[in-house]
Amino acid sequence: MSDPLLEVSHLVKHFPLTRGIVFSKQVGSVKAVDDISFEIAGSETLGLVGETGCGKTTAAKLAVRLLEPTSGAVRFDGDDISHARGKRLKALRREMQVVFQDPYSSLNPRRSVGSIIAEPLAIHGIGDDGQRRRAVQGLMEQVGLSPEHYNRYPHQFSGGQRQRIGIARALALRPRLIVLDEPVSALDVSIQAQVINLLGALQAELGLAYLLVAHDLSVVRHVADRIAVMYLGKLVEVAPARELFAKPIHPYTLSLHSAIPVPDPREGRARERIVLHGDPPSAVSPPPGCRFHTRCPWATEVCSEIEPPLARYADGHLAACHHPQNVSAEEVRAATRSEASPLSASDELPNQVFV
Repeated sequence: MSDPLLEVSHLVKHFPLTRGIVFSKQVGSVKAVDDISFEIAGSETLGLVGETGCGKTTAAKLAVRLLEPTSGAVRFDGDDISHARGKRLKALRREMQVVFQDPYSSLNPRRSVGSIIAEPLAIHGIGDDGQRRRAVQGLMEQVGLSPEHYNRYPHQFSGGQRQRIGIARALALRPRLIVLDEPVSALDVSIQAQVINLLGALQAELGLAYLLVAHDLSVVRHVADRIAVMYLGKLVEVAPARELFAKPIHPYTLSLHSAIPVPDPREGRARERIVLHGDPPSAVSPPPGCRFHTRCPWATEVCSEIEPPLARYADGHLAACHHPQNVSAEEVRAATRSEASPLSASDELPNQVFV
């Protein structure tokens, strides 16, 4: 991979839990993101996948400085932006933008589509009124909307069209990185395909890098170059997209893979489903050791005692599991600790790993 455009190192975000009104005190914290690391190169798409509540949206907001991290570092184009503020943060907004999940609540219903898309240009003082209007009409045409609808309001558009408006707004400042926070989860299946194809065409045309947040592996399998899987605030597996689908290593990834619908009923019946029992543990008091061990069909005593580090396998495949699946004994012995591991990268892999 080329030099990273975005680099996240050992990022942590804990939300404090307080008790009392006048004399409040902290009684705990929600460990939404707990020591994760990943990179995104220019023109690359990284899919961040996991079930609801795993911390993937929080991680994406931390990456673009919508939230202040508890600890860790975020670097954009080599520059540490972990605590950027004021003018520096405003300038950074020209480099990274967000397309939000809900295509209606993310748009101001009292403003016309033209003024919504033009707002970033006005905030950054780009062009006069006429130049902004022409730029907005060009953006609308670029995302598949009619420039004649410049003065319409969000409620006059369908869900797919409203998401296109959000994409046009994100493109207004010509950023290099766009966070896509479940951009198609609220859309019909046929519209999902259209929006995904649009995002792919824009990436090829403009050289954009995407951080695609999703809860469904099937959404990202044909879009992402690499996929990172999160569970309860931790990264459990990171791999090139084809490698992840051909050879998932972590049991949680296997369960997500088995939940993907199969068009052929006979193939679906023949496929082995991995059904996870119970609910995910609380992020306030996550279980010791591997956080997935309370629901994992392969869990043993070591899983509840020792947190597995991210181990690097062949082809840049990372996985954090004491009992890796779909790998040979030789691959297990050849695995090395990744620098992205939440534990010290200088330590050796513990003997208990890969029992």
